[in-house]
Amino acid sequence: MKLSRRQLLAASTVAGATLAVPGVAAAGPNLVRRDRPALPSGIASADVTPSSAVVWSKTDRPGRLVVQLTSHGRFDRAIHLRGPKTSADDDFTARMPLRGLRPGQRYDYRLGFEDANGRIGQTLDGSFTTPGRNRPVSFVFTGDTAGQGYGINPELGGMIAYKAMHETRPDFFLHSGDNIYADGPLAAELKVADGTVWKNIVTEEVSKVAETLAEYRGRYKYNLMDTNVRSLYADVPLVAQWDDHETLNNWYPGEILTDDRYTEKRVDVLASRAKKAFLEYLPMEHVSGRDRIYRKVSYGPLLDVFCLDMRTYRGANPVPSTVGPVAMLGAEQAAWLVREVAASRATWKVIASDMPLGLLVPDGDLIEAVANGLPGAPGGREHEIAWVLSQFKKRKVRNAIWLTADVHYAAAHHYDPARATFTDFDPFWEIVAGPINAGAFGPNALDPTFGPEAVFVKAADFPSQSPASGNQFFGHTSIDPRTGVFSVSLRNLFGDVLWNKDITPAHH
Repeated sequence: MKLSRRQLLAASTVAGATLAVPGVAAAGPNLVRRDRPALPSGIASADVTPSSAVVWSKTDRPGRLVVQLTSHGRFDRAIHLRGPKTSADDDFTARMPLRGLRPGQRYDYRLGFEDANGRIGQTLDGSFTTPGRNRPVSFVFTGDTAGQGYGINPELGGMIAYKAMHETRPDFFLHSGDNIYADGPLAAELKVADGTVWKNIVTEEVSKVAETLAEYRGRYKYNLMDTNVRSLYADVPLVAQWDDHETLNNWYPGEILTDDRYTEKRVDVLASRAKKAFLEYLPMEHVSGRDRIYRKVSYGPLLDVFCLDMRTYRGANPVPSTVGPVAMLGAEQAAWLVREVAASRATWKVIASDMPLGLLVPDGDLIEAVANGLPGAPGGREHEIAWVLSQFKKRKVRNAIWLTADVHYAAAHHYDPARATFTDFDPFWEIVAGPINAGAFGPNALDPTFGPEAVFVKAADFPSQSPASGNQFFGHTSIDPRTGVFSVSLRNLFGDVLWNKDITPAHH
């Protein structure tokens, strides 16, 4: 039975009573003993491929991660693995890569930590399924969590858009950046422009802008208090990117702040602390031992996901009239993207971009994203994207789709050289989704350089509209292994389909 919005909200309000709050341990397969390691932030898996995965958890004291892994659904037949030791240096978080997995297989895992005496404390169970040759692929994607003062509202049932995503039973969840809002303090109450009052669970660590490592870590711990988030992470592998708010709004390397809220003015110092917290709390497969956020996640013969990092290597935000090139990806990452996408044998190549290509995103009088808002030849950051798109065409890349978030509304854009100023590229789609628990905005102006057309737009009714309005958005994709059709939809807080499109793959 499909619940109405009112019924869903009523049910979610009841569910809100189960929200994890400070000092209350979450229930698991075994009781929590205070003399043994607990799991205060749940468990997660990430970056699942046909033969590998990463599992993650956090405990409340020094310990060693222990993993039970089974493909039989029975933990009495599980493989027992001992992972890394953890300490205060990593905030008692631990991740463990799993290798040699079988394609197309469901795995159940149980995580816990053992203390110095070998005693295992609380354990929690999760699951993931590796991609297989003849299996369909489905995933959800969005961005922007706990922004504009909208945190965990117990009256709404917490971050219930995560529940709507979970109910689609996806194979993985692509979070396209702004996993936290380190620069957005949360208060117990927030007055909304429509006269309503939004209520938050709050902690000391989210009461001010994050500057210390402990405060950045506190933002991730805060989101993981929400049972909707924790339930999704336990059942659905994560593919995480970062954007600006994991550090602070619109930052770029070398920036010196004038914001009076910050005692530390050097953004490079803040970004280093922010990245450490990001990598501690959002598990991912590290590339060649490097803490590199951009990477490829291979999801079998149907799909490769290319996760970009549009923050670490960018130049200073330019004025719109800048003619020469300004870095967005940086030369090394741009070359990697072209090389890896061209080499991909997967039917679909998803370019997971933490910022949109054709939407004007200003930073005061400067440019924050790619588009400069001006007609004519590429300028500033548009140079780099123009090169990438032209290289895709030159190398005969087929079936590349860009997925993004950042602008806090939902949209489907089709790019075509027939409408463009710069024409050396093949047509492609860009799908925009978000926020998932933050203020809604939009729509933004489209830049004509790459010829985008807004085929669908669903934006806020007024700036910084609260999640209670329903204007929270995520995308859902499924790929049919028989036809290769990429079926994508945009959905709201309740999971209602607002727009959908079946895209047939092109062949060489």
